[in-house]
Amino acid sequence: MTQTAAHYASQYTNVASPRFGTRVTETSDDFFAAKERILTDADPVFIADKYDDHGKWMDGWESRRRRDGGHDWITIRLGAPARLHGVDINTSFFTGNYPPGAELQACGSKGDQPDGNWVDILERVDLAGDSANIFAIDSDETWTWLRLNIYPDGGVARLRLWGEAVPDWSAQTGEVELSALCNGGRVIGFNDAHYGDVWAILAEGRGINMGDGWETRRRRQPGHDWLVMALGARGTISRVEIDTAFFRGNFPDGASLQVADLSSNADVQLDAEKGGNTTQWTELLPRQKLTADMIHHFGADKLTQVGPVTHVRINIYPDGGVSRLRIFGTRTP
Repeated sequence: MTQTAAHYASQYTNVASPRFGTRVTETSDDFFAAKERILTDADPVFIADKYDDHGKWMDGWESRRRRDGGHDWITIRLGAPARLHGVDINTSFFTGNYPPGAELQACGSKGDQPDGNWVDILERVDLAGDSANIFAIDSDETWTWLRLNIYPDGGVARLRLWGEAVPDWSAQTGEVELSALCNGGRVIGFNDAHYGDVWAILAEGRGINMGDGWETRRRRQPGHDWLVMALGARGTISRVEIDTAFFRGNFPDGASLQVADLSSNADVQLDAEKGGNTTQWTELLPRQKLTADMIHHFGADKLTQVGPVTHVRINIYPDGGVSRLRIFGTRTP
């Protein structure tokens, strides 16, 4: 039974996201709508009276009408090697111009170009227009390149690929960013995310605007807000960065960090409804004052030496927005 988009999104990372470093490299045709739009993180929109030089502006990838009997395609380079578990070939707002069918292929080439050894990981399926088209992917392989074939032509609003990063740790030595999406870091719980996108907090680079980060609503009751992440690998933390880029009148007054080593109990579940509680939380960083639109650096002199950990919880006081949280350290098997 195929799961819902909400199920996949709660369990896995969207490895098709530009935040993961993923990009579209080639296409057979994108006459009506640019190929890059298919990976946009935001949900697609429809603007009734918007046109451009090629016709009706659509929020997605759209090829022209084929007259030669072939089919259209795009090639995608993942930001890091990944295993895939589910896909949404979303045709929102494409009604009379969606492709009736699609197929997803993958290869594991590590070079700058796919090696041509394409494997069908989703054989040709029927698509519905103006809909989420969600399919399970039954594969334990690790992939670096994807190709979406559409039959014969038309428009796809978004491609979501839910999976998990499988980083090449042999290429990374010494201190690494344990929390990075491309290294397998993932958000597993939070009490509120009214604004922005929680996954942005683990993305590379600085935020591009106030919407590119995790932001909670204004708190009108006692308490504070929080978010829990699983690190991409068990490790000993050496330094931390908390970035409030673009959060000026709505940055948290303060923040603290807690950690836990759950590697010996893989079945431990952090209950999001009860504050992500586990009896194994240990303080890593006592409450610190934050300021607007700034990268806050906390080195070893500020951190409690707690040994190897697998999970981090950021507490913000009382509410507000954090653009990026970066956890650096050394892997500890």
